[in-house]
Amino acid sequence: MSPRPDVPAAPKGPLRRPGANPAGREGAEGTNGASISRRAALAAGVGALAVGCARDEAPQYDGAWLGASLLRGHRLRDGGAPEAAQRRRTDVIIAGGGIAGLACARALARAGIDDFVLLELEDSVGGNSRGHAMAASRCPLGAHYLPLPGPDAHAVRELLFDLGLLRSTAGRTVADERHLCHSPQERLFVDGAWHEGLVPPAAPGSRTLLQYRAFAREVDGVQRTLAFALPTHSARWTDGHRALDAITFAQWLQQHALDDAQLLWLLDYACRDDYGAGLHDVSAWAGLHYFASRHGFAAPGDDAAEREPVFTWPEGNAWLAERLAEPVRPRLRSAHTVLQVSEQRHGVQVLALDEQHRQTVAWDVKAVVLALPLFVARRVLRTPMSALDAAAQTLRHAPWLVANLQLRAPLLERASGAPQAWDNVRYGSPSLGYVSAQHQSLRADEQATVLTAYWALPTSERNALAADDWRPWAQRVIDDLAVGHPDLPHKLQRIELMRYGHAMRVPVPGARGDPALAALAAAAGRVVFAHADLSAYSVFEEAYTHGVRAAASVVAALRRR
Repeated sequence: MSPRPDVPAAPKGPLRRPGANPAGREGAEGTNGASISRRAALAAGVGALAVGCARDEAPQYDGAWLGASLLRGHRLRDGGAPEAAQRRRTDVIIAGGGIAGLACARALARAGIDDFVLLELEDSVGGNSRGHAMAASRCPLGAHYLPLPGPDAHAVRELLFDLGLLRSTAGRTVADERHLCHSPQERLFVDGAWHEGLVPPAAPGSRTLLQYRAFAREVDGVQRTLAFALPTHSARWTDGHRALDAITFAQWLQQHALDDAQLLWLLDYACRDDYGAGLHDVSAWAGLHYFASRHGFAAPGDDAAEREPVFTWPEGNAWLAERLAEPVRPRLRSAHTVLQVSEQRHGVQVLALDEQHRQTVAWDVKAVVLALPLFVARRVLRTPMSALDAAAQTLRHAPWLVANLQLRAPLLERASGAPQAWDNVRYGSPSLGYVSAQHQSLRADEQATVLTAYWALPTSERNALAADDWRPWAQRVIDDLAVGHPDLPHKLQRIELMRYGHAMRVPVPGARGDPALAALAAAAGRVVFAHADLSAYSVFEEAYTHGVRAAASVVAALRRR
């Protein structure tokens, strides 16, 4: 990954929010007027008591932190650039091996530019889309799915056609179903039971159902009157968008009298899922963009209600990152921390530390692509442009924790309710739920299994996340999962945790419409920018598109010389 001054940076597209969780508060009303969170806690407590009575011994498991030493990420923050021990030349340096950097490398190679080097801070490329293995099973360390791209995602669609994930049949675009998420796709733990889908259940004629339908009408309205697209730069930006970008999603919902506790929980979850922060933190543009740029919103039971098809793999989006990396692997240099980028009279100099050999190398190049978070780009660029200074002032990133849990045996399932799905979420939980790594494998004989749990954390916990001891974080994850699975603690064999200090950019009010982002995206000199930060939020489609755009700018500049 790219260098960054705090803990590493990272994960998946659609996530959740730190801070207020309206539906998780005591007194949040369910479909029949009782408190859902209170009933669920009672049901979980009874299940945990039963397991405790049967097994008195304390759960036994081991674990560890994963990822590179935090010293690499902190190196920029804590010191200057040392003298170079070696000097090398190449035409282009790509700083950062996340999805944007890999997309740029792929696009350069396809354009016939082969004299380039990609420098990556971590020991492996992929950024938030790296993978892992436990118990002979692949599992994700971050982003774990990609929605079927819409017509505006031109660069992403081209990639998926090239990888064979999409094909044209009789004039129609068809997805390879082997890579689409298998059923059952999602379930929600509420009222002490698992329910299919992630929308909290609502009784016919209930106020909750009426509010679901009211929100669906609002989303349909903004889809028709305003332009929303994924990636977002494919859409025009109007005064209507600016008005939505000026207020929080919570304020917009209040203005439209949308206040049902279950609806608010669902929307808060959606924002935490994509943005790492909830409806009180993100802009109304971001909250509506989540739905309006995809398949809208449909209330349970409505004809249009269907799940969004998504591509996923046991290792998550590492499947994509590995295929991006493979053709350009000779050009990749992992464990290289970019320390400084200096524009000079006839080119650019990049100073990087080879972490493995502890040598500083000065690269003389014609162009540099900064595929880095913008706050890191500001640190490494010796003379930052004014737009970069301005953009860095408004940045806010959500810390993330990703935990992979290896179990000795599959979890027990309740006699009634929805069976285990790919994505499993608990109503009112501070976590983002978990996915099952084995869901796509269709292994009929599986014994051990791996679950991947996701947490978007408040910024106040960033420093605590850097602590040496992994055990308190492991216990937090285990306690949360045990509410829906009381047998999990005694079946846990090992837990490995990945921490991201600056995982996802949060689209707070004013972020998307910041003119500094547009100026950085349009930069066409010797230094160009390519990162999802330029879209004010972090998902694969945004990162990949910015990488392709940056490569086109570099190719055009090289051919002019």
